[in-house]
Amino acid sequence: MNTAQMPHGMPLIDVRLIAPRERHARIFATFEQLPVGGWIDLLSDHEPLPLKAQFQAQWTGQFDWEVMQAGPLEWRTRIGRRPQAKTCCGSCGG
Repeated sequence: MNTAQMPHGMPLIDVRLIAPRERHARIFATFEQLPVGGWIDLLSDHEPLPLKAQFQAQWTGQFDWEVMQAGPLEWRTRIGRRPQAKTCCGSCGG
């Protein structure tokens, strides 16, 4: 599966070992299983900006994105899960 558990219990995904067409789906599935406050560490051979844009579109305000190592040969990114933001129906004015 190319997803390892780190000593702290959170997943590490080395995307370099996953077929490109499967990468984002695997990352999204892993993120959805995280508890609030949990995180995924990703290792990749490029800066994952398209992935970040997808997270921003799908989970606005529900994740943290921290670059732990920025190239040039390896990028390590930590994606943390935040609580889901409360939404308002508008009738209360809030």
